[in-house]
Amino acid sequence: MPGYVAFLRAVNVSGRFVKMAELRAALESAGFLDVETHIQSGNVAVTSRRRSTARVAAELAGVLTDWAGFEVPCIVRTPAELAALVDEVDAIPPLLPGPTKRYLAIADGPVPAPAGERLDAWSTDGERARVVTGAVLAELGKGFHASTLTNARIERMTGLTTTWRDLGVVRAVAEKWSDR
Repeated sequence: MPGYVAFLRAVNVSGRFVKMAELRAALESAGFLDVETHIQSGNVAVTSRRRSTARVAAELAGVLTDWAGFEVPCIVRTPAELAALVDEVDAIPPLLPGPTKRYLAIADGPVPAPAGERLDAWSTDGERARVVTGAVLAELGKGFHASTLTNARIERMTGLTTTWRDLGVVRAVAEKWSDR
């Protein structure tokens, strides 16, 4: 059976807290196998009989929304897709001078071309963006919470559901679950 990596949106933020052990148990009782989590921010690996990331995402979202009592959008990639995304981002040279931090707004589909053009042209003080395969790379020279390039703004621009992750977390997840 194929393995998948899911990024859960808006879990363990803004009063929407879940315990990872209970989340794993809920997914296992719904038939997912080899369920693992990474840190508390909603990074989950599963094995499923489903053969498409869209179906796995829909099933995960349904199970977790019912279980948690609030909507839990899920963005799913195969381990190979996730590794390719990390490689793609790592090939992009620095977008800003000086010390910066990189984040990915991982999307539930391809970024539409008009939104991609606006994001690639994003040039706010201490903020740059680049569209990559199924995500937006945000490079920040200032604190995450001071950024005007927010998840909500990216969702409005793209019409997609996205969830932010520190690039270091995405890299760690890709390495940890590369053999699934």
